[in-house]
Amino acid sequence: MSDAVIPPALKPDELGPDTSPVAYDADSTGSIAYVTLNRPDYRNAQNSVMTYSLDAAFRRAVDDASVKVIVLRANGKHFSAGHDIGTPERDFDTFYDNSATLYWDHTNRGGGDQRLARETEVYLGMCRRWREIPKPVIAQVHGACIAGGLMLAWIADFIVAADDAFFSDPVVRMGIPGVEYFAHAFVLGPRRAKEILFTAERFTATQAADWGMVNHVVPRDELAAKVDGIATSIAEMPQLGLALTKKAVNICEDQMGLRNSMDSVFGWHHFAHSANAEAAQGDSLGGMDAKSMKASAKPAATPDRPSQEQR
Repeated sequence: MSDAVIPPALKPDELGPDTSPVAYDADSTGSIAYVTLNRPDYRNAQNSVMTYSLDAAFRRAVDDASVKVIVLRANGKHFSAGHDIGTPERDFDTFYDNSATLYWDHTNRGGGDQRLARETEVYLGMCRRWREIPKPVIAQVHGACIAGGLMLAWIADFIVAADDAFFSDPVVRMGIPGVEYFAHAFVLGPRRAKEILFTAERFTATQAADWGMVNHVVPRDELAAKVDGIATSIAEMPQLGLALTKKAVNICEDQMGLRNSMDSVFGWHHFAHSANAEAAQGDSLGGMDAKSMKASAKPAATPDRPSQEQR
């Protein structure tokens, strides 16, 4: 473990426009809440402090009757590099009261039990909780949106991306079948999902829009204005109507198998962790870390720069 001091997660009334690792602000009307990932020095990698602070921000927006729409965005060069697997503030062994699930404390368990308890709460449980937020959520994405960053974007109802945004889920390099919130086949379609998982190759915002994952792609300097325009339009609708409509679409998605599929793949995800831990290196991440994952990343294919397979 690192010797870095891990701060407590922020509570709803402690959040502000500049607070870290999550900031909270609203527009002049109070109808649009801005929830901002604010750990830019680490490319907004998600440790537990960020996760629980993010949950507090969402709770604050839900509890505020004047808020009609929530915008999830990020400070710094990137939306999110994914789960924290190597910063000085990695807090895997730190206790936090569960918010998303009724499960036992992971810190006094070991091995696969510890990983399952923590990831049931912090990864799958939190994302499912946020997907059910009864107010529309727009993800405003720029720069890198990698692995756990995809999970954050996928819980949103809309994704609006800058033209500099890129996406990937490279965890198959760890021998693991994708991130915990396994929505890949639903947001990308089965064949594109297999392609991005099998190759670990990045894909661009334009590709994501073509495949149906992203709603709009705009120049980086127009991103905030585009999101604000959509949010303002949504905010004119009745709040209960928005909540019921969101519930209706989510129910349809679940009836198509999203929730059951996630439960099944989450089991294979943890089998892979345990298989890695039993192997010679004894590492549940298959010997990979943040540096090696970054070094192995393949850039997104563009018309001017074909993919590895096209060369």
